[in-house]
Amino acid sequence: MSIGVTLVVLLAALLHASWNAMLRAGTDRLWSMTVMCIAVAAACALAAPFLPMPARASWGCAIASAVLHVGYNLFLVRTYRSGDLGQTYPIARGTSPLLVSLGAALFAGEWPDGISMAGVLLVSGGILALAFQGRRVGLNSLPYALGTGCFIGAYSVTDGIGARLSGAPVAYTVWMCLMWGVLMPPVYVLLRDGRSLIRGRRETALAAGGGLVSLAAYGIVIVAMAFGPMGSVSALRETSVVFAALIGRVFLHERLTFGRIAACSVVAIGAICIGHQSAKPPHPPIRIAPR
Repeated sequence: MSIGVTLVVLLAALLHASWNAMLRAGTDRLWSMTVMCIAVAAACALAAPFLPMPARASWGCAIASAVLHVGYNLFLVRTYRSGDLGQTYPIARGTSPLLVSLGAALFAGEWPDGISMAGVLLVSGGILALAFQGRRVGLNSLPYALGTGCFIGAYSVTDGIGARLSGAPVAYTVWMCLMWGVLMPPVYVLLRDGRSLIRGRRETALAAGGGLVSLAAYGIVIVAMAFGPMGSVSALRETSVVFAALIGRVFLHERLTFGRIAACSVVAIGAICIGHQSAKPPHPPIRIAPR
């Protein structure tokens, strides 16, 4: 990947860690996530008329990704219910480079090189180290954190393929996020009720702001995956575990033990190794379908 793409994806990593910290700090995370999605849908609805329509071949990916994102939302909320950001966030994010690299190899012909495989082992080792830090994560949050990672891997590969098939990655991002944002409120109503969505202006504005940050963070990643290897982009984004640990320490007053620092560092180094994968996959990339 070029220096420019690398720096932009690192910015996305910082933004992603930031909105996750906002979600973790909230007292009602399902409500916060739903308001985030409403803000995402509103922003995308305003932008959609000014963008070209994605190619028809990409719409199946967009719909599938929107559904996967709702599953990701629910698992992420459940993960943060019983674990702190510095522990659960690296576990959820750390599993995705392995899954994205595997999916990219199977479905897009992007096979990792030796350094990338070494990165996979480092990421796995870091995840195991985090999993054994504290009983709360091992007994309560670990299954949901790992499930969140599976959703991340699934929607990342889906969006990487969809963005390439679309011929218009930004438009694909907008339409996929619009569908995702529209799907989440009915799920909230089914789990609770519609009246509880209405709350104070300050609380609502804060959650909506987090939604816009999440849209910017993932939009950057989708566009980057349209032009670079999915495994590399995903892995580079997962350096956000380092940002998350620092944010959790500074703003959420979470403990930053030596073991946690070491484990996060291993995950981050492994992600960088995976990101070393050549920008030119040895197998032909997905062809963009004609409009």
